[in-house]
Amino acid sequence: MHDTALEIIECHANDGARLREEFFLSQGSNLRHVALRAAACLAAGGKLLLCGNGASAALAQHLAAEFVNRFVMDRPALPALALSADATSLTAIGGDLDFSQIFSRQVEALGRPGDMLLAITASGYTANITAALEAARRGALLAVSLCSTESDMASHCDMAIEAPQAEPALVHELHLAAGHMFCRLTDYYLFENAVALTPYLQGRHTTEV
Repeated sequence: MHDTALEIIECHANDGARLREEFFLSQGSNLRHVALRAAACLAAGGKLLLCGNGASAALAQHLAAEFVNRFVMDRPALPALALSADATSLTAIGGDLDFSQIFSRQVEALGRPGDMLLAITASGYTANITAALEAARRGALLAVSLCSTESDMASHCDMAIEAPQAEPALVHELHLAAGHMFCRLTDYYLFENAVALTPYLQGRHTTEV
C-alpha cells in the first residue's frame, strides 16, 4: 500500500496556513478590540474568566495560566480563572442542577461587573457556553466568545472572534493562535501602550476603535 502520510501532512499544512491568514485578516480588528477591553478590565482591577468544553476547556486553562504566570514579557501576575479547572464545582453543579449550568453558576458566583468572560467553543450551539455568556451579560460582565462562523455564539455575547468554518482540528489550531495573540496584545496595551486605554478607563470608549 502506498504511504500517503507526507501528502496528508502537506494538505493539512496548506489548509491550516490558508485558514490562519484568512482568520487574522478578517478578525484582526475584533481581536485587537477584545484585547483592549481585556487590558482595560485588568487595569481597572477586574479579572478574566474563561470557559470551554473538551479541547476548548484545555485552551481556557492554558490561557488563564499565561495571564497568571507570564506569556512573553516579564510582568506582574494578572488575575484570570478557568472555570473548567474546578472538578468539584463542575460535578456538583452538573449533578445537583444541570450540566448546562456548570459555567453559568460559576459566573454568577465569581463574576463582578466590569470583569470579562471569554467563552471558547469550536462547535455550533453549546448549551453551557450559551448559558455562561447570558449569565455574564446579566451580571454586567463583558461577554466575549472565541467561536466559529457556524456557531450562534455571536448573538449571545457582546463581542465575538469567529474562526472560518473548517474541520474541528483546524478550528482548534486557529483558536490557539488567537488565544496567544490575545495574551500578547493584552500585555502590549497594559505595559507598552497603556495610553490607548485612557478612553476605556474614563468611560468614553465606543464600539469602534
